Amino acid sequence: MNDLNIVNGLVVDGSGSSARHADVGVRDGRIVEVGRVSSATQVIDADGAIVTPGFVDVHTHYDAQVSWDPWLTPSSWHGVTTVVMGNCGVGFAPAHPDRHDWLIELMEGVEDIPGSAMTDGIDWQWESFPEYLEAVDSRSYAIDVGALVAHGPVRAYVMGQRGADNEPATADDARRMADIVEEALRAGALGFSTSRTPLHRSRSGELVPGTMVDAEELYAIAEAMARVGHGNFQFSPEHVRVPDEEWIWMRELARRTGRPVSVNLSQTDQSPDLWRRVLELLTEAHADGIPIYTQVAGRSIGILYCLHGSVHPLLFHPAYAEVSHLPMPERLVALADPDRRHRIVNDIPDDGGLFRKVVLDKADGMWVVDGADIDYEPSRDDSIAALSRRSGRPVAEIVLDQLTSNEGNGMIYAPFFNYSYGDLSMIHDAHLHPHTRMGLSDAGAHCGAICDGGMPTFMLTHWTRDRRRGPRLPLEFVVHRQTRQTAEFYGLHDRGLVAPGMRADLNVIDYDNLGFDVPRMAFDLPADGRRLVQRGLGYVATVVNGVRTVDHDEFTGERPGRLVRGPQR
Repeated sequence: MNDLNIVNGLVVDGSGSSARHADVGVRDGRIVEVGRVSSATQVIDADGAIVTPGFVDVHTHYDAQVSWDPWLTPSSWHGVTTVVMGNCGVGFAPAHPDRHDWLIELMEGVEDIPGSAMTDGIDWQWESFPEYLEAVDSRSYAIDVGALVAHGPVRAYVMGQRGADNEPATADDARRMADIVEEALRAGALGFSTSRTPLHRSRSGELVPGTMVDAEELYAIAEAMARVGHGNFQFSPEHVRVPDEEWIWMRELARRTGRPVSVNLSQTDQSPDLWRRVLELLTEAHADGIPIYTQVAGRSIGILYCLHGSVHPLLFHPAYAEVSHLPMPERLVALADPDRRHRIVNDIPDDGGLFRKVVLDKADGMWVVDGADIDYEPSRDDSIAALSRRSGRPVAEIVLDQLTSNEGNGMIYAPFFNYSYGDLSMIHDAHLHPHTRMGLSDAGAHCGAICDGGMPTFMLTHWTRDRRRGPRLPLEFVVHRQTRQTAEFYGLHDRGLVAPGMRADLNVIDYDNLGFDVPRMAFDLPADGRRLVQRGLGYVATVVNGVRTVDHDEFTGERPGRLVRGPQR
C-alpha cells in the first residue's frame, strides 16, 4: 500500500514533455507509480490542478536563516522543496571566533539582511565548513537545503586581514584555500562561489574578499573541485566585464577542471545589448565542450520602495531627513504637515542635482504598486512620470502620496536590471537559450529592497498564463526550467522529475487561481528585523520526501527537509 496518492491531476513531470492526466503514488519518500496507482493511506484529490515536481532554487542566501527558521520562507510559500545557499562569495564558514561580527557585516552589506537579526539569530556552533554543515544537518526544515562554500569567509580565514583587504594571495595562501574548499566539498558542499562586482560591499564599504584577485588564485581553488569530482563554480560579476577579461579566465577554469562555471547574467542600462554577446560566447564555449552557463532571473530585478525599506526616493530630500528617525505613526503626521509637504513637493534641494538625478529624472522608470498583482512588465505609459504628465501633479507629490498611503506601507516599483527595453523581452530570449539556467531569486536576501523569493510562482503566472506584452513560454518548459534542469545542474539527480524511483518532492497547484498576496514589510526576523515578504496563493499541496508540508497555502507543521550533502544519485 502506498503512503500517499495524488489523483486526478494534470501531471507536468519536469522533463519538458507534454502534460498528461495521471495519478502519482508515493511510498517511503519515493515516487513508486505514475499512471494507475495502488491504494494508499492518504489521498490528495488534484482534480482541476496541475502536479509538478517541487521547485529547486539554486540561488538563495539562507546561510544565516537556517539557524533560526525551520520553514525557510519565502521559498517554502512558493512550491520550492530544495534550495542552494552560499552564493555570491558570502557565507558564514569557515569562521574564526573573532571574525563573527565581520562576517555579519559582510552579509549585511552585500545581501541587505539586518545585522541585528544575524547577531541575535546565529548560534555559531561551528568554525570549519564541515562543522557548519553538521550544525545545519542537526536541524529539520520544511524543505531541503544545499550549500556552497563561499570565497569571502575562506579567504579571511586563511589570510586574516590581508584576505579581507583583497591583498594578493601567496602560493601557500592559495594552496590552503584550496584545501579548505576540498574539505568542504568532501563534507557535502555543492560547489564554490565568489563575487567580482564592486556593487558587493560590506556594511563598512569593503569589497567582498575575492573581488580583485587574479586568476591563479581562482584556478587553484577550482582544482580542488576537479580533485573531488563535483561542484559548480558560481560567481557574481561586474556585468560589463564578462565578455572580455572575465570570459578569459572563466573559459580557462572550466577547460582545466571540467567543472561547470555559472555566472549571473543581467541586462544593464549602461550596456543594454551586452547580454547578446554573452549568449554567443556561451554557444561557442559549449561547441568546444567547455561547460559555462549563465544564471538568469525570471523578471526585472528591481526595488520595492517603501518607507520601511532600505532605500526610497524621499531619503534624498532634506525635508524628509528631518523626520526619518521618527516612529512610523509620528513620521506620517510630520509628513502630512502642510509646510513640510510643500517643501517636499515643490522645493528642489540644493544638493548638486542629486535629487533631480535619482528621483525626478528617473520617474519614467518608477511605477505605483496597487495591491497584490504587481505588474513586473509595466508600460512606460503607466509610469509615475506619465501619471504626472497626464494629471498635472508633480512627480514628488505622487511619490509622497504613494509612500505615505496604507499607513506608510505604500510601495513603488523601480527595476534596475533587465528592463532597458521597457519590457521583458531580454528575459524571454535568455530563458530560451540552451545554456542558461533559472536562478537569481535571491530568496532570503535583500530584505529591505527586493521581494523576488516568489520567483517560482511568478514564472508560472506571468510567463505561462498572464503575459500580455509579448510571447509566453510553454508551461512544460517553465516547470522543467525550475525542477529537473536546476536539480541536475547541481548533481541532484534524485529529484525534479515525476517518475518512479525519484524522490517524492511534489506540488499540487491550483494553476488557474495561482497568485500572490499583497507584499508587505514584516518584522519577523530575530531582534524584530524587517524583511519584504509576499506569500504565494494556490498551492493545494507541497510534498517533501513524501510528507505533506503545505495544505492550501498553510504549513501542516511537518518538517521533513534536511541538509543535502553533495551530489545525489
